[in-house]
Parts: sequence; C-alpha cells; structure tokens
Amino acid sequence: MEHNVAVGLDIGTTKIVAMIGRKNEYGKLEILGIGKSKSLGVHRGVVNNITQTIQSIQQAIQEAEAAADRKIEGVTVGIAGQHIRSLQHSDYITRPNSDLVIDEEDIDRLINQVHKLVMLPGEEIIHVLPQEYKVDGQAEIKEPIGMYGGRLEANFHVVVGQVSSIRNIGRCVQSSGLNLEGITLEPLASANAVLSQEEKEAGVALIDIGGGTTDLAIFRDGIIRHTAVIPFGGNVITEDIKEGCSIIEKQAELLKIKFGSAWPGENKENEIVSIPGLRGREPKEITLKNLSKIIHARVVEIVEQVYVEIKNYGHEEQKKKLIAGIVLTGGGAQLKHLKQLVEYITGMDTRIGFPNEHLAGDSDEEITSPLYATAVGLVLDGIKRNERKKIEQKEKLSPKTEEEKQEEKPVEKPPKERRSFLDKLTERVKDFLDNAE
Repeated sequence: MEHNVAVGLDIGTTKIVAMIGRKNEYGKLEILGIGKSKSLGVHRGVVNNITQTIQSIQQAIQEAEAAADRKIEGVTVGIAGQHIRSLQHSDYITRPNSDLVIDEEDIDRLINQVHKLVMLPGEEIIHVLPQEYKVDGQAEIKEPIGMYGGRLEANFHVVVGQVSSIRNIGRCVQSSGLNLEGITLEPLASANAVLSQEEKEAGVALIDIGGGTTDLAIFRDGIIRHTAVIPFGGNVITEDIKEGCSIIEKQAELLKIKFGSAWPGENKENEIVSIPGLRGREPKEITLKNLSKIIHARVVEIVEQVYVEIKNYGHEEQKKKLIAGIVLTGGGAQLKHLKQLVEYITGMDTRIGFPNEHLAGDSDEEITSPLYATAVGLVLDGIKRNERKKIEQKEKLSPKTEEEKQEEKPVEKPPKERRSFLDKLTERVKDFLDNAE
C-alpha cells in the first residue's frame, strides 16, 4: 500500500468497522471505503469468541475492499475493553555524568524503568505517558532534552491491560489474513479524530460511549492526563428496555434509536408507540415517558461513573480544571438530549464530537457520524505510523557523512517522535503470534 493510505479496524462490541483512508494534498483525510459488520464474538470490548470475530472482521474487510476497490493487507487496530486500567506513577534516574546535557537516551532509560513496575498476574503495561519532568528538583519541566542536571524524574500516566486479551485481538487479525501494523488505545484514537488542539490545551474530557464500554480520555496542556474504561455502554440501555418493556432485543434497539431520550421531562404522558407482538400475540403499547425513564436511569449511572473518573483526575483543583469541558462521541452520543443531561450532572460545558477534525471537507455525511470516531482515529494513526516508517527508511538508506552533519543547522530537525510503547507492544504481539504456531 502507498505510504499515505492506511486501514483502521475498530473491533467493537456491537460492530466491527474497517475503514480505508488516505491523506490528500491538503493533508486532510479522505475516506476511500468503509465496511461494517455485526460484531458477534466480542463482549464489553474483549474478544470472547475467536471464530465469530474472525468472520465478522473478514466481512467488514471485504465490504471495505469492494467499496474502495483495492486490497487490504495491513491494519491498525484499537484496544479497549474492561481489562484496561490506568495509574499514576513517578520515577527517577540519577545520571552518571551531569556535565552532559539530557538526551533521548536518558528519557528512554527513565521510561524503561517504569516498565519494571510489578503488575497483577497477566497484566502488562500498554502505554507509558510522561506528564511532566523534574530536573534536580526543579518542577514543571515540559521538555528536559538539552538541559543540564544530575537527577531526572517524571510523573507518568501508565495504562495497563491484560496481555491475553491483546494477543487474542492480534490472533483474530492475523487469522483473518491481515498484517497487524499497529495497536492503539481506542480512547486515544477517538480523541485524535474529534478533538481540536485548542481543546487538548485548555483541558477536555472525551467520553466515547460504545456498545459494550464507555472510554474516557482526559487532556490538559496538550498531554493525555487520564484514561479509563467503564465496562458498560449502549448495550446495557438496550437490555434495560428489553427487560422493562418485555420485548425482544431488536425491538428494544430500534425503540432506543428512534424514540429514545435521556431526559424524561421531554415526553408528554399520552405519547405511545405500538410494538407488534410476537407471532399471533397482541401488540404492546409503550409510553415514551416510560421509555425515557428507563433510558434516563441507566445513562445517569454511566455518566456518574465517568464523572467519578474525571474527579479522580483532579478536575476540581484549580490548576487541573478542564476549561473545554466534555466532548461526547461514539454511537451512544447520538441519544437525544444526552448533552443536556451530561451538563446537568457534571456542570461542565458539553458538545457532541464528530470525527471531522481531520477529514476532507467533502466527506460523506455518514462517515462524520460519532459512530465512526474510533475508526477515523485508527486510520489517522496508521497514516502517521507509515510516515514515520518512511522517514526512518530514508535515514537508513542515506546516512549523512560527518561533514554534512557539521553543516546541518541544529534548529531544523523536528523532535524525533519517541517510539511509542504501543509500537513495541505491536512488535511483541507479532513476535508472539509468529512463534506461537
């Protein structure tokens, strides 16, 4: 595949989406094809039936290939699910020679040290995100490279997940005949797709309400500060409607989408929907007021849990305040009056996030739905990864001579993106799968 084309594969609880996109000449993302299938082997973001998941992936991939009229070889997948948790940790290194300035290697050494943290059995560190550094006790340093100092310390946001769940996703992708090109944390992918840089600077909480899980990512000063996965989403709302109204799941889902509202005050007493009964039975009459009461109760529970996480991050402290408030995305964000309810519970400004931040202007309306935020984010991530690879290959192919190095202006070089932990994780999962057979 060309370097500016990438494929995102969002393996969700309710649907699996394969999306092919490329960067156009304006640096915006153009979606070439999209395929989606009902996700059958995934529960709360975790694969629980490999065979079914493989079939669903293949179906979505074939659909996307047909739409874009090109073959898909490699994909970037997202990981989420109820096994993801995060913690704060601080660590330090003492530098052997404080006459030299701090460089990449010092930071890598510090990050590698965090990896020695002892985890619960079966857990592994997915992501290590430096928050801010201290050099010889001087705090709040954003970028220590180039400074002098003997002791380098940092606060880290560490994301942990179950290694078996991640390997299972890798297995599904490989068995579907695809290359695993990259793994990304889904809350981060969604954030890239819907948040603007200003929001990330000002402080914002992204809430991605999926079918099986609700993901949270908090940014402040342009850096990710907190992530959490709450193990329920839109599906539990459908379940409640099914139980509360004694109807089948398909009807409950349709009711939720067509008539559902998160705010009970909106519906008049006399608004009624009639639902055809099962084979020869009387139709059921359901008042919209009851429907929205059922939805309201469950949505309040989800939002309150997310709000607990936002408070855990420290939103109530003055210097950690999230000025840009909340952005809601994911399929669950399409619920009517949800924005009002979230504002009411949290007292924070709220908007619905559409993944149009990086999309080309003429994109299809369907693609800009909050439903596809994660998929768009995964495509963006894949393209970024391809661009990085291209630069690395260039450097390998034409190493500079010493004279050229001397003449180079040091200012020009953008900071080398540190190989994210996810890249290393992707390689480890690949190695594991290759050797596992």
